Amino acid sequence: MAKQTNGMSRALVRRETISGYLLLLPSLFFFVIFVIYPMLMCLYTSLFNSTMGRDTQDVFIGLANYIELLQDPIFLGALRNTILIVVVSVPTVCIFSLWVASRIYQVQGWLCSLFRVVFYLPVVTGSVAVTVVWKWMFHNYYGIFNTVGKSLGLLEKNINWLANERFAIWCIILILFTTSVGQPIVLYVSALGNVDSTLVEAAKVDGATDLQVFWKIKWAQIMPTTLYILVITTINSFQCFALIQLLTEGGPSHSTDTIMYYIYYTCFKLFRYGYANAMGVVLAIFIAVLSAVQFKLTKSDS
Repeated sequence: MAKQTNGMSRALVRRETISGYLLLLPSLFFFVIFVIYPMLMCLYTSLFNSTMGRDTQDVFIGLANYIELLQDPIFLGALRNTILIVVVSVPTVCIFSLWVASRIYQVQGWLCSLFRVVFYLPVVTGSVAVTVVWKWMFHNYYGIFNTVGKSLGLLEKNINWLANERFAIWCIILILFTTSVGQPIVLYVSALGNVDSTLVEAAKVDGATDLQVFWKIKWAQIMPTTLYILVITTINSFQCFALIQLLTEGGPSHSTDTIMYYIYYTCFKLFRYGYANAMGVVLAIFIAVLSAVQFKLTKSDS
């Protein structure tokens, strides 16, 4: 009887396993076709002098594209700008989002929902619409920054913010920051709402300060949310493209180039498909390594 029961159990498990894989098969098919295959083709094509059939046939050149990257001043400048964007935007977005969320969480009722809507609105607003507003604000003649700056005596004359090599990249970082904090704020508000209140109350009864309660109890419980925000913000910062394309197109003098924009420029304007794919591989490696470091650090903290 036991053998028969065990046989039925194994048959049931096998049948459920097969059914599960069959249900996953459509998603797996699209994942392989639209994710895995393009990744492999990107890696493969990066080893060729490929121009998408415009000039010559693809010629195998091995690692020549990767060697050229190390000697390309425009790529190195784009890499420097990308790292600057990541280093500045990721910590500031996370810290500011956590600070705002901790304040919003203390507000009760409809006001809390209102604040969340206000901060999340730039996320759901189209990037083109957001860019048009910011382009007007940075305008050389009638932009709000020049107008306010001159009226307060902070500026002596109008500044062409987006055409100035000194300010352009910082304008991009500012816009990216304002459009990136909405989702982390909403996530942190939800995470703070899931913190075990009994532990907080017990710590306060024992005389713990607000800072100790946050660091010892709340921070540990919102660590998974923090990890998610760090990874997503890092990826979004590395993949900054739309703002560059719509505002500066990499100018002035490639001072606002990022790796993503330079990939687009190299592939679709210079038609160097293989060289652009080599940059894509390097970018993927950077994102993977940095994400792994973030996983390691947050795991050790928790």
